[in-house]
Amino acid sequence: MLASPRASWRTVGRVLGISERTVVRRAAPLFHDRTLRATAVRNPVWFPDLIPLALRIRCRPRQISAIAATLARRADTVWVDVLGGGDEICAILFLDGPDARNTLLLRDLPATPAVQSWTSHVLLRVFPAAFDWSGGLLTEAELTSLRPDASAPAARSALLPVDHALITALAEDGRASYADLAHRADTTPVTARRRLDALVGDQVLRLATEVDLARLGIRTEALLWITVAPGGLEETGRQLSRHPQVRFASATTGPANILVAVAAADLNALYDFLSNTIGGLTHISTIEVTPILSGVKRTGLVRPGSL
Repeated sequence: MLASPRASWRTVGRVLGISERTVVRRAAPLFHDRTLRATAVRNPVWFPDLIPLALRIRCRPRQISAIAATLARRADTVWVDVLGGGDEICAILFLDGPDARNTLLLRDLPATPAVQSWTSHVLLRVFPAAFDWSGGLLTEAELTSLRPDASAPAARSALLPVDHALITALAEDGRASYADLAHRADTTPVTARRRLDALVGDQVLRLATEVDLARLGIRTEALLWITVAPGGLEETGRQLSRHPQVRFASATTGPANILVAVAAADLNALYDFLSNTIGGLTHISTIEVTPILSGVKRTGLVRPGSL
């Protein structure tokens, strides 16, 4: 379900070599109790007024949980993670224009006594493979069977009102039926399906299934703030975004110019990633590693029990 959030139970069973009944019996309860949570997130490339921002916020340690919870409740936060020694938060926000950005940076944060300092980094480009993370749990053949034929994204054109309504509905429930989506978007199920296929095929949005990564054997997460020679930025970002341990990679503004989120089985696996994968890339000059202590919000969804 990580690899193809809207895959039918029949398709999942066929790919895994098990019965559809077994898939329903095992997977449906996981969605029902929100162990698995399907959603969608916009691709900033298609939304010119959207300002994708990474914030690093230093807080008074005793109040960091309250600050993280406040950020997580905002509709425009995509991720909220508590970092390092327990006094820093990293939040990814998709802000709806300069006014929203300025209100946050010039009014809201300065007016919050528990916030000691912050730095903001614009996400210049989210590398495409970062919209396609599946944890490295399936073979290439299984991934190909689950996903439609890949094609180059279409040239950007104006989105329709129905598209915006579908995106809003999918963010709330990425596995909503076409009938439900049609009702929310005031259209027909046939149109809802056709427009959704176009939105996904053109990479306007990313469908995602969120899960506590510890259930996948992942117990070590970190953010890497990497400095790369400008001429190697695109190559390095694409290489890293394709790695099965990388769940997000973006070019950013600031002292470091690539932000990478790594999910590893343990500290040894993280060390091997840093030593072998990062160490084997020629354009990297410096790297800062910040461990993630807890994920409060991921892909626009607040983690159960985190608030």
